[in-house]
Amino acid sequence: MSDTSDTSLLEATQAYGAKVFRLRLPFVGELRQYSFAKFRRDLLAGAVLTLVSIPQAIGFALILGLPPGPVITSVVIGGFVGSLFFTSRYHVFGPTSSISLITAATIATIAAANPGLELSSIQLAVLMAFMIGALQFLAGLFQFGEVTRFISLAVVVAYSTGIGLLLVSSQLHHIFGLPAARGGTFGANLWGVVKGIAQGQTSWWAVGIGVGTWGIFELLNRIRPKWPEALFGLITMGIVGWILARTMNIVPFNLVSGEGELAADLPAFAGLHLSSAEFSVMPSLFGTCVAIAILGMLEATSITKGLAAKSGQSIEPRQELAGMGAANIACSLFSGVPGSSSFARSAVNYQSGAATQMSSMLSSVVVLGIVLFITPAFGYIPVAALAAHLIRVGIKMINPAQIRIAFRSTRSDALVFAITLFSCLFLKLDTAIYVGIGVSLALFLRKASAPSLVEYTFTDGGALTQLEEGEKRRNDAISIVHVEGELFFGAADLFQEQVRLMSSDSNIRVVILRMKNARHLDATSVMSLLQLHEFIHKTGRHLIISGINPDVENVLVSSGAIKEIGRENVFPAEANLTASTKKALLRASHLLQTASADVRIFYDKKREESKATASPKNFPSDHSHLNDYQI
Repeated sequence: MSDTSDTSLLEATQAYGAKVFRLRLPFVGELRQYSFAKFRRDLLAGAVLTLVSIPQAIGFALILGLPPGPVITSVVIGGFVGSLFFTSRYHVFGPTSSISLITAATIATIAAANPGLELSSIQLAVLMAFMIGALQFLAGLFQFGEVTRFISLAVVVAYSTGIGLLLVSSQLHHIFGLPAARGGTFGANLWGVVKGIAQGQTSWWAVGIGVGTWGIFELLNRIRPKWPEALFGLITMGIVGWILARTMNIVPFNLVSGEGELAADLPAFAGLHLSSAEFSVMPSLFGTCVAIAILGMLEATSITKGLAAKSGQSIEPRQELAGMGAANIACSLFSGVPGSSSFARSAVNYQSGAATQMSSMLSSVVVLGIVLFITPAFGYIPVAALAAHLIRVGIKMINPAQIRIAFRSTRSDALVFAITLFSCLFLKLDTAIYVGIGVSLALFLRKASAPSLVEYTFTDGGALTQLEEGEKRRNDAISIVHVEGELFFGAADLFQEQVRLMSSDSNIRVVILRMKNARHLDATSVMSLLQLHEFIHKTGRHLIISGINPDVENVLVSSGAIKEIGRENVFPAEANLTASTKKALLRASHLLQTASADVRIFYDKKREESKATASPKNFPSDHSHLNDYQI
């Protein structure tokens, strides 16, 4: 018997392990049915995707304060590796505005807190990419990504809105040609711009370039809405920058080349070298990396589910998370910055008619080719022009329709949105997401921890109905309390106090708890139930429980609570909705040593015989075929 049991346990363990560690490369399956027609669609989508990716990558390098090279590496390597794992044909990985902002803020904070730190900004970014990737890959491997289902939409909308506003504020100093503000918060950015303008430090060249770039974007958006406005706008301003750089001794505005040259080299495998300096800074980075990993999971879930709803394609969330993790790890091995799921590029990939994940891979190859052969041209793009592009990206992250839904749905959603948005603007971004999730869960638990307790009685016709305020019970000695809702730890104390309050009438000798619709008992609620039983017993009264479902009964049996209360005082639910209550009333009559509890209960004999189900709130009203019990 023991050998058989051990074998079954081993087989179950192996089956679980096979399920947990079952990751695959969906793209391999796509290749079996690949055709030239699909390749043509993927190539076109990849080309359009490239036109969007390059301007964004250079802009994100501006946000990070790093040379564009590591960001381009993230586009090329991360985009390619992620596509190998993704089940979604349209999901695109790469650097994003939200991840770039958080990474930049974290690097600045670590550098300020450790003035003697030997690690450069690029080394810190690479280390963060590895840590984020490891967390996300494990989340996909063990299906931890399911926790994102418990994060409120209000948190996601507020966080996106906050990132958008912060991105806009972080680029205003470039538009006005001012030095960057210290601190990097929303308030510090705005104050720095206002102070610089008031002191007359504005560069009208930068303002003109920013306004001109914006005008080009708007014009292209109106006359050629399908064209990649960012690419054409930045190319135009790059030509302007090239002409002025050639004709003037000193260019009166900042160029991308001043922020760091694009390296016209293939991304090289650098490996991951964890020195004592990296290990010493890992604890400081861990909290932020967890926040970024969670944010990445939210972005991936939101993007892939939205695209799947449009395309009809089925996806595996664990594969998307594992793909993001693998992509970030690959970025770290090639000295690239962290990335995530890209809303804009994934949408462009879908709208461009991509057939398979090959579109993202082809885009990586095209980006690499452009970087190798057209690198010098990007150095002439004015920084103010890139800032105008990033401000448009930030504004597009603010979705008025979703904000309206978050604000108008419930007060809890409005409060979660406001607190999360405030935290994004005035606290660290990783702290903000924890605050938003914490407030959201706290309000949910508060709402869920309010069980409904209503006193019931029987009418003269035998129907179980709510006892109205001021109405007398059929029997003053018996109180029937209907319990409905979640009875987990958050509701335990409230449940106990409400029952005590309802049973405070000195005439009541027996309290019957109808718990047919009570769910999810845990250790705390069982303890509260036993404390309630002890309180009622000490006052010379009795507690009876009726209508419990099998899950609740199992908890009471396993915990030993049913022995404390008495098996004779607990009545499981039956097919007949009032049968357990009838038995509870019979038990109450016995405890009160009365011949009758003066209650008539009717049950539908035909319905019971047919084993049909009925709602617990809708008891039979037609008594022409009912059997009659009098207690």
